Amino acid sequence: MPKYTPVTDSLHEYLLAHRTPDDALLDELRAETRRAMGDRSGMQIAAEEGTFLGLLVAAIAAKRVVEVGTFTGYSALCMARALPPGGKLLCCDVSEEFTAIAQRFWRKAGVADRIDLRLGPALDTLRSLPKSESIDFAFIDADKENYQAYYEEILLRLRPGGLVAIDNVLWSGQVIRLDDQSANTVAIRRVNDHVAADRRVQSVMLGLSDGVTLARKL
Repeated sequence: MPKYTPVTDSLHEYLLAHRTPDDALLDELRAETRRAMGDRSGMQIAAEEGTFLGLLVAAIAAKRVVEVGTFTGYSALCMARALPPGGKLLCCDVSEEFTAIAQRFWRKAGVADRIDLRLGPALDTLRSLPKSESIDFAFIDADKENYQAYYEEILLRLRPGGLVAIDNVLWSGQVIRLDDQSANTVAIRRVNDHVAADRRVQSVMLGLSDGVTLARKL
């Protein structure tokens, strides 16, 4: 029996049908993102990835969560809903346009009070945080050239046993096409190699959506 099952379109539909279904508000946010963002809506995470992030936050009872790259707020909504009482999610983004949609849906979901949105370069926001091990969970899904810098700033502040999830680590398969030397592809290869060799963490790369790496701080 093979160790890996290729996911065809029909098998992907089966996969999606066998998870906890999204509620009407998540469906509405995805539809609104497609309507308002057009081709840019492809930046939104896959629905099953949102479920996965919420499961991880709940599973480790994360109270202090950081997201780098919020877009229209789908992943943030999934994670904020999974927070325990008193939990907080810090969202870093640079776009008022994108996050205006996010804030509207956070209010609809009743989780706006759990989310601290900070607009501006994410590295500045991260570096302004106390250098104490106070983060339980982090999700990185922003500009690819800064992925490694985001990872390092977060890891410095991540508690032992805390998790970092890094999105788009397969980059539509471009990471193994060595003739692709574009800046984003090179940056993703670099962070993939960096995390795999990092003995401060235990990590695994998963074939979920466009690839997600999970790293647990030792």
